[in-house]
Amino acid sequence: MAEGREYRMEELADRAGVTVRTVRFYRERGLLAPPRRQGRIAWYGDHHLARLRTISALLERGHTLNGIADLAKAFESGRDVGEVLGLGEPSEETPVRLTPEDLADHFAGEVTPENLATALDLGYLATDGGEIVHISRRLLDVSAALVREGVPLATVLDAGRRVRTHADALAELFVGVLRTHVPDGDADRLRPLARSVVEAELSMALDRRLRQPHEPAAECRDARGRHEMPRAREVSRRRDVPGPREVQDHRRTP
Repeated sequence: MAEGREYRMEELADRAGVTVRTVRFYRERGLLAPPRRQGRIAWYGDHHLARLRTISALLERGHTLNGIADLAKAFESGRDVGEVLGLGEPSEETPVRLTPEDLADHFAGEVTPENLATALDLGYLATDGGEIVHISRRLLDVSAALVREGVPLATVLDAGRRVRTHADALAELFVGVLRTHVPDGDADRLRPLARSVVEAELSMALDRRLRQPHEPAAECRDARGRHEMPRAREVSRRRDVPGPREVQDHRRTP
């Protein structure tokens, strides 16, 4: 495999559309990896050029240098795509390769280090060299659509984490049923049937929920419950406080 091109600092800066002083500044801030040294000459590669172009693009999209540095650290600590996909690519999902700019455009203003770290932890995102890989085009498109509708990305990711818990339980149920009652090798062939059952049940559950009077979300109910707990404690304390009649009886007692 042919190696990528190498550039001296002046040529690198020119190709990236920045000044030599900017390149030095990014190096000092840790935004740019150290160059390869050959004697007194510093050689930069295509990955340095890609990083400079990414920094410029993210700055144009409103990110700060500190924010970009935090994003870079999150990416560097993320798992690579081979580790996330494990035994192979999902059989029914299509991974999507993205640049940091693409990701920022999908979730304008919502690509924060915290959200990025959560997505990496969930395995929605992984790294492949200098590229980002989202493991599912469907999840990417749905998440972006929810954010465009005003749902914060942090909320979307939290919902995804909770849905995964239930999805794992459903998968375990159906795989157990199929492996128990159908010949070996047919369980994977019948997975669309299991998926159809889940989709139909979810659709009917949504019908039932949407027809009910509006209630606060589960988190709000939990919060309300927490707020009501002191009241319950007050009631408990009141039981220990004598009422008016008990006070009168107590006064009559010699």
